[in-house]
Amino acid sequence: MALSQNQQSRGIDQAMSEYKTYVTHLECSETGEIDYEAGKPHGTSRIGKPLMVRYDLAGMKRDLDKNEIWARPGGFWKWRECLPHIDEDNIISLGEDDTPIIPCPTIMRELDITGDLLLKDESRLPTYSFKARGLALAMSMAKQFGISHVAMPTNGNAGGALAAYANRGGVRATIFVPQDAPPTMPREMQMLGSEVIRINGMINDGGKLVGDGVNQVGWFDVSTQREPYRIEGKKTMGLELAAQLGWKAPDAIIYSTGGGTGLVGMWKAFEEMREMGWLESDTMPKMIATQSEGCAPIVKAWDSGEDTAGLWDNAFTHAAGIRVPFALGSRLILKAIRDSGGTAITISEQEIIDARIELGKKEAIHVCPEGASTLTGYKKLLDSGFLKKSDRVVMFNCGNGLKYDMEDRAPIMDIKQPIDWDQFK
Repeated sequence: MALSQNQQSRGIDQAMSEYKTYVTHLECSETGEIDYEAGKPHGTSRIGKPLMVRYDLAGMKRDLDKNEIWARPGGFWKWRECLPHIDEDNIISLGEDDTPIIPCPTIMRELDITGDLLLKDESRLPTYSFKARGLALAMSMAKQFGISHVAMPTNGNAGGALAAYANRGGVRATIFVPQDAPPTMPREMQMLGSEVIRINGMINDGGKLVGDGVNQVGWFDVSTQREPYRIEGKKTMGLELAAQLGWKAPDAIIYSTGGGTGLVGMWKAFEEMREMGWLESDTMPKMIATQSEGCAPIVKAWDSGEDTAGLWDNAFTHAAGIRVPFALGSRLILKAIRDSGGTAITISEQEIIDARIELGKKEAIHVCPEGASTLTGYKKLLDSGFLKKSDRVVMFNCGNGLKYDMEDRAPIMDIKQPIDWDQFK
């Protein structure tokens, strides 16, 4: 039975009211420097790299019951001990719930799949994308730290989530959006109360404006991987997925990758679960990144054997969420792919369109373009032999397809003329 909004709120309040925090410190993702105290606001490390939250995993292994946690209400807030400590009064919630895993039986039959092809649909979250996980946590931490004004650049879904959770938490949000972002996105942000500025540039140009404004305006920069808590919120995708699969990791996770916070966060979750003994087998998922051929800095770096990715010039893709020419956390993305035995692969613009239509027609799942890229990635990796037909593979749909343009192929009927009823027989 579905919980009412009041029941959900009570469940979250109960979940967050009294609990022990296991956070020990934060550390620089590149140097390993640990001189970053928990419980205080932080941006990047002293050398400008992402900070990672670290936990007493031995204590968590000793004290926590994974099944007891999984049985709680409250969506991703149920994982309270696995997250940074937030006082109950500072939790910002919009009725989050666990997102479903949907089988793809028609495509499995057509491809003669003997394992599993599953799609985890993150579009069911508030503001209709996976970005709710990271921004709910980041804005709750901002409220806890007394931060009154935040800013970020976005191509769309992150801005919608920031607008909602910042507004709900009483935090002012300024958001820079490329002019050619899907038009629904900035309208959503404005509807949810944020100050939205359209710019004649890319998301990385917006990121420079946000960075410059830290000193000029005094706002706090919540851009991708420029603060440590969005990764922790995205980590709950991995925790939730493992629980839904009976605490067994899938053979592979295919994830469309722009800034890479989701991929990095999920890999962090699986590493922590392995350390705590929460996984029922030694199998760890291969982390697979999909990118558009028009903006593929991670794939380029992967194919070249590089540890970091550079700036991608003249980036283009209609899958706006992965049009990220430069990823600050590219080292973390590439390391997660490498450590997991995964890979990175490009998808053409037409393949994204075709896969989106295919999932709609064959599986009745309306995905965003970014999510559609994972199906093509799956097929290509089957053909290459990287994935086997017996593998259990989870594709992620990161957002709601209704936020993006859709082809209209419907013919127009002239109702003033005789109707040819045979066309419907």
